[in-house]
Amino acid sequence: MPTGFGRLWTAQTVSSLGDGVTHAALPLLALTLTRDPMALAVVTAAGTLPWLLFGVLGGALVDRWDRRRTMWVADAARAVLLAIPGAAAVLDGLSIPLLAAVAFLLGLGGLFFDTAATAFLPELLRRDPELLERANSRLRGSQTAMSGFAGPPAGSALLAVGRAVPLLADAVSFLLSALLVRTLPVMPRPVPEARESLVRQARAGASYVFRDRLLLGLALRPAVGNIAFLAVETVLALFAHDRLGIDTYGFGLLLTAEAGGGLLGAGIASQLGRRLGTGTALTCTAAIEGLAVLGLAAAPNPYVAGSALAVCGAGMGATMVLAPSLRQAIVPAHLMGRVASTSRMLAMCAAPVGAFLGGWLATAYDVRTPLCAAAGLLLAMTAITASMTSNRRVEAALRAAAPAPDADHAASRAPVPGTAPEMS
Repeated sequence: MPTGFGRLWTAQTVSSLGDGVTHAALPLLALTLTRDPMALAVVTAAGTLPWLLFGVLGGALVDRWDRRRTMWVADAARAVLLAIPGAAAVLDGLSIPLLAAVAFLLGLGGLFFDTAATAFLPELLRRDPELLERANSRLRGSQTAMSGFAGPPAGSALLAVGRAVPLLADAVSFLLSALLVRTLPVMPRPVPEARESLVRQARAGASYVFRDRLLLGLALRPAVGNIAFLAVETVLALFAHDRLGIDTYGFGLLLTAEAGGGLLGAGIASQLGRRLGTGTALTCTAAIEGLAVLGLAAAPNPYVAGSALAVCGAGMGATMVLAPSLRQAIVPAHLMGRVASTSRMLAMCAAPVGAFLGGWLATAYDVRTPLCAAAGLLLAMTAITASMTSNRRVEAALRAAAPAPDADHAASRAPVPGTAPEMS
């Protein structure tokens, strides 16, 4: 692994710890101000709005800008931003509108950082598929450990010390991340200054995804998966309490089992890809997720439910290593930001659909119905996308993306923005 990857990995690990702290502290801070569920929902939803409103345009901007600079500026800006509610907490000036605005701007900074990091990584690792899988496995594992295990308890503990403390701790994490990213090697920009309008470039990136069956298959998995998983998440606490007799402490352990499975899946993703082929591995992990949710719906006790969530988490963890690694290996550098943001935007737009679906099914039928529907949706998605992400398509895409023997030939074969390479 290149030396620069260690610094990028450390930066994202530190930032993920801060994210976990804020993820727990922000809704708890909102809870000290109001008990209105809609007001609390506004704070939670505000963080996802940037992806829904500016996802593709943000990707187009990242493809115009220097990616390393975009990352450290985004983190430095988020560090400064968090000082505002921190000061407001000290001065007793916190409010729901302020927290919602902070959540929105943090989400906007995350959009630019995440998109730029996704586009920067393949350049740092010379678009080597094996290195990309190893790198994404480490990044995904540390993100799960920090934001899923260490961050939320730390956020709750720091909030007990003082309302400003968790926000200032996250600000420090962003500042450290910015300083580390600032030391990364400078990569050549993939294309000169853009001549097309921003909207046209954004449209070209989205078109590239929808016209390429492999990339479309990779994008459909998290989009449909988010509908299914949010339908489950919406009723999971109620299902655990009413059907399994799990209390608040036990529910936390149930979620920990899922996160533990996610760590395992991220760790073995590369091995699965080598043994089965990336396409077959992605189909298997998708099927495992559907069967695990079906097992959760049928679980007679908390132990079976925890095991089912751990298996589901393992499938999700492996998928979230294999799919981005493949995308980073086959997408041209000058389109990477737009392709990544388009895929992420589809997944984010699907999440509210799943939440409403889960709530409606539980209200119209019973609390187990959303789980069964989610399992059916995941298995149907697996069957539909299996041929779109087959080993044959993956291998053809990797061959097409492999560098040509000489630069002139490579330049002559470079894809034109807005068009997708033909897949066999």
